[in-house]
Amino acid sequence: MEKEYNESSSFDYGFLPIPKHLRYTPGAPLRFSIARNAAFGICTTFVVANLYYSQPLLIQLSLYFDVSYEEISRVPTLLQAGYATGVVFVSPLGDLVPRRPLLLVVVLTDIMFTLGLALTHSAHVFEALSFVVGVTSVAPQILTPFAADLAPENRRASTISIIFAGLLFGILVARVLSGIVAEFSTWRIIYYIDVGLLAAVLVTLYFVVPEHPAKNKDLTYLGILTSMLKLSTTEPVLIQASLITLGSNACYMNFWVTLTFILGGSPYHYSTLVIGLFGLIGMFGVSMGPILGRGIDRLVTWYAILIPTFCMVIFWSIQTAAAGVNISAIVIVCIGLDLCDAMQQVSLSTAVFSISESARARLNAVLILSNFIGQFTGTAAATKVYIEHGWRASAALGLACAVFQLLLLFVRGPHCERYTWLGYQGGWEWKKIDGEHNDDDKETSDIQ
Repeated sequence: MEKEYNESSSFDYGFLPIPKHLRYTPGAPLRFSIARNAAFGICTTFVVANLYYSQPLLIQLSLYFDVSYEEISRVPTLLQAGYATGVVFVSPLGDLVPRRPLLLVVVLTDIMFTLGLALTHSAHVFEALSFVVGVTSVAPQILTPFAADLAPENRRASTISIIFAGLLFGILVARVLSGIVAEFSTWRIIYYIDVGLLAAVLVTLYFVVPEHPAKNKDLTYLGILTSMLKLSTTEPVLIQASLITLGSNACYMNFWVTLTFILGGSPYHYSTLVIGLFGLIGMFGVSMGPILGRGIDRLVTWYAILIPTFCMVIFWSIQTAAAGVNISAIVIVCIGLDLCDAMQQVSLSTAVFSISESARARLNAVLILSNFIGQFTGTAAATKVYIEHGWRASAALGLACAVFQLLLLFVRGPHCERYTWLGYQGGWEWKKIDGEHNDDDKETSDIQ
């Protein structure tokens, strides 16, 4: 539960003034407006983009540093490894310290190390800095549970959906912007632009992120980490959501990894440019996420997960039947899977955040870690199956993975008690009751 704040400190770090309209006032919580939510989403876009600028630049980087493509290709891996490290060891601090100063220092650190990427003349330094930049690019994973805390319960899913859309748009923005800059200028320019964008993010956060008290002042950092282990083994909803997330991201990577092979081969033989445009097609589905978020807010979360998961089975069936036969099938699946993935991820996050208000940063860290495991597994498995058995076999693997997610969901009914592992309880009501709150902090002391 939120701790009592007798008075606002008025300063971040003891010297940086907090704007008056953002200062915490006990008993008068700040209204979490749509504009503030949109600002969170935009900031997420440009922080996440930091992880993907390097991908279109690998050839330029290889030539500049005079290293092999194999060596420079470690950069995206190091960025993702750093990000996973930050998710596990930095983002859970949101349950321990005030989020506003944490966000500001994380983004400021990100700016400093990104500037290092723009200035270095050593491939080894560039690789080392890439890992650190990944670690410091976790502001979105601090903002997401913070937004869930600030938003009213009846708007939580739509709030998360806006931030999630910003996160996915960040991937597209990075690849498009970096590709354009690489075509007409040197690779360093994109990192100077990145520093400027991150500086704009820092200023935006300073003026939009409200002061908020620490949630667990009696916990230690070690206690935060050990409680994450306990949460990941004792909370049925978290374990179920993490396994579904793992399967969902394995499916997602299966589709996008093999799509290049399918479109570049027979019968399509599309150019790299045309293949790249399919990313824009997929973004249509992502852009619908915030609209669907309002619908998710009105549904019992179990049904909000069921709908996109069931639709995934349908779209993967289409992919298995016709991906290598007719391009319209691929377009339909591309839009459908991105739409389903956005709705499913928002619904899963909503379910997980309902477990404990005081542990949302840790719950989010566990969920995002399963996301990484799913991406890694899906990329490796899909590539191997496609190379050895072709497009239909890799699509069948995606279909099996989608069915597996559906079976995982059916293990627990829509109204099970918090610690019910298997079975069905409480009926089949699908519409969320007005004013209903899912947060359950009666067990918070056990978590701590």
